[in-house]
Amino acid sequence: MREAGTKPHLAGGRLTIDLRSLQANFRALAKVAAPARVAGIVKADAYGIGIAEVVPALAAVGCDTFFVALPEEGFAVRRAAPQARIFVLNGLFGAEAAEAYAGSQLIPVINTAVDLTIWERFCGRQGAAHPCAIHVDTGMNRLGITPAEAIAFADENMLTGTVNPVLLMSHLACADRRDDPKNRRQLELFRQVRRAFGDMEASLVNSSGLLLGRDYHFGLCRPGIAVYGGSPAPGVTMRTVVTAEARVVQIRYARAGETISYGATAVLERDSIIAVAAAGYADGFPRAASGSGVPIRQLFPGGSGFVHGRRVPIVGRVTMDLTMFDVTDLGEDGIATGDHIELFGPNLPLDEAARAAGTISYELLTRIGQRYHRAYISGADTR
Repeated sequence: MREAGTKPHLAGGRLTIDLRSLQANFRALAKVAAPARVAGIVKADAYGIGIAEVVPALAAVGCDTFFVALPEEGFAVRRAAPQARIFVLNGLFGAEAAEAYAGSQLIPVINTAVDLTIWERFCGRQGAAHPCAIHVDTGMNRLGITPAEAIAFADENMLTGTVNPVLLMSHLACADRRDDPKNRRQLELFRQVRRAFGDMEASLVNSSGLLLGRDYHFGLCRPGIAVYGGSPAPGVTMRTVVTAEARVVQIRYARAGETISYGATAVLERDSIIAVAAAGYADGFPRAASGSGVPIRQLFPGGSGFVHGRRVPIVGRVTMDLTMFDVTDLGEDGIATGDHIELFGPNLPLDEAARAAGTISYELLTRIGQRYHRAYISGADTR
């Protein structure tokens, strides 16, 4: 086990990151994707978990291709995996960036005609056809060149060979809705564009898309959240990778009729025992998870924690540094300062905790703060 962040006896919260589960999730997804390959998606510091830890863990189970959003993330992956293929999803950041990409063997994902022109000119000056990926927009309207631009590029580059496109990719807008007809429309458009590129490696799907079937897999799949323990589809459970817990810093006794936290939105219906835990929205635990006093409570039940075999509801509003839990049902001796309350983990699934806050597992993970103590349980061949 490797430890990082704030020292455990000084930290308000702790994260336990199980790299064995991360590897198991990757293997399971790779089995579903086969014979297509699976890449590691490590943008946003590996979904908040840490590039320096996640990349070696994935490399140890056969992952040799990684995707990041920004070049700085690509440099971090290069330090962790010197031989890996690394794609930068957000494209080129102007002409000055091209040399830095090539110097670290980062592969830009070409998203605009401007990106393409910059890369062509850079390769021309270098006298070398550096690799790139071509992102074609098939209906997401976020990033990517148009299908017509992609086909025109394929025809032109076949003649000039100025750059070296190694991957054609797109992204599904509605992959989490299996029966949405937009999935099939995007697939057919992607197939049309791919025909212009011959047998070039292609990639279309993320975690949810991988479960749409082999028609969507092509040569390379890009599951992200499922590797980190989030559910890629209803009823599909992945192994828990991250457990977040908050230290109890005070036990309070409050009478029926008293109120808890800002706005006095929580009025106690009984004499209660309240555990004050040292994690709040500054630590990435959403204010929207509050037990009361936030609009989302009109749609979903409030958030909860888990301690000593029981779920304990959040009471009142989550604050910047602290969250209050009703632990009355544990009894007077059921909890003490120094204990830890699980915010999400094996007993409170990541997706459930996110749903209580009106958000998604991606956001909950990537907002994890830096004040936690982190303990990494090593996976196979990572240390």
